[in-house]
Amino acid sequence: MSQSTGFSSSTPRHQLPFLYSGQAQREFFVNEALSRIDMLLNPVVEQVLSTPPETPVSGSCYIVGEQPTDDWIGHTDSLAGWIDSQWTFASPTAGLVVHERSSASSLVYRDGWQRLEAPTIPADGDFIDVQARTAIEDLIALLRQYGLFA
Repeated sequence: MSQSTGFSSSTPRHQLPFLYSGQAQREFFVNEALSRIDMLLNPVVEQVLSTPPETPVSGSCYIVGEQPTDDWIGHTDSLAGWIDSQWTFASPTAGLVVHERSSASSLVYRDGWQRLEAPTIPADGDFIDVQARTAIEDLIALLRQYGLFA
């Protein structure tokens, strides 16, 4: 699919291929677009890796880490999905948020992937407001529960 394919006409954000009148092998272009949409619509990745897994499961998706190897060379920071016995790649756009299964947390793309970290729980200070601190701790715990923070 998208390992080395360049499309002459595609969408600006995710390079989904357009169909055009009289086009041969339309199913290839439609299947390519559907594969990328499948990865981007509800992005869930297994983990960040630089080396492709030896036996990927169909439909599994990864973030390509720094210094990628093998089939992933040249795709740093991309989403790599194993679809139809080959890798399909999608480049992230600013603001893309993915859920990472291995850590049960979220990553956001802003000039590179960043893990959302929980703020520090308040301690010490001139004034101690037990109710405010309890509320902040509960809020952070809830956000962790929903996978926003690691």
